Amino acid sequence: MNQTGNRRAVVVTHAALREHTSVVDQALSQLTNLGFAVQVRDDIPDTQTFGEHAKPVSDDVEIVIVLGGDGTILRAAELVKGTHVPIIGINTGHIGFLAEFESFELSDAMEKIAARDYSIEERMIAAVELYLPGSTTSFCDWALNDVILEHEDRSRMVEVGIKVDGVATSSFGCDGVIVSTPTGSTAYAFSAGGPVIWPNVEALQLTPIAAHALFARPMIIGSTSTFDVSVLEASSCEGWICCDGRRQCIVPKGSHVNIRQSSSVLRLARLSGAPFTERLVRKFDLPVKGWRETASQKKGYTL
Repeated sequence: MNQTGNRRAVVVTHAALREHTSVVDQALSQLTNLGFAVQVRDDIPDTQTFGEHAKPVSDDVEIVIVLGGDGTILRAAELVKGTHVPIIGINTGHIGFLAEFESFELSDAMEKIAARDYSIEERMIAAVELYLPGSTTSFCDWALNDVILEHEDRSRMVEVGIKVDGVATSSFGCDGVIVSTPTGSTAYAFSAGGPVIWPNVEALQLTPIAAHALFARPMIIGSTSTFDVSVLEASSCEGWICCDGRRQCIVPKGSHVNIRQSSSVLRLARLSGAPFTERLVRKFDLPVKGWRETASQKKGYTL
């Protein structure tokens, strides 16, 4: 669907949202009235093969607007990776941690986009290289959120070996490991016990999933260091890799995955000046008051 206008925008959503709600039509109408030619993309598949991506948008696109949750934003990221086109999310999902505005704020968001009343925040991307057994060439991918290497057989553990900058640091049996960027530190890695990393920190975090080991804690490395995760020959099953919950494939025994900071970044448009800390408290509904303080206030005095 295209509308006429002098400025170009791409709206990324999913078919179910267009079918069951009016929010997409509202966004298209408002963008058209504000002078944009709009292209709608609701055809990006949920999953693809490792190394395959949606075709990027052209350079004359001003902005990519996402109507959906974090999963839709990760799909849309493929359209802007390697370009200078910013992306902005309007949350219609659940937590929507990557989104800037909620759906009830749609009109305000569209006016700010039309006025270019936003700042650009550059987010770190992880470069991912998969080396099959005996091969010196790799299959390449990337991740804005995280790279998950798990057991391919759900009834068995996968044996992995971990290296940092080429030096062996650990090996253990586990359900898998998560290597996340700061952006992804609030996603699966957080659920698996990893710390929150602020977006302006250039680092990678490795978080084991149900590791059978005495010492298997999250590990954080700097922007010039590299994780290397091997599926050991002695593993009772093969591995399975997935980037951003989308691009996936089997990882045979004897393979290894090299993960480092990418030379490119992804540009997120921010409509408000709210710091990351405020978004963290709001999205996770953090208990900023402890139970002792709450109990004291109920009794009529303060600590």
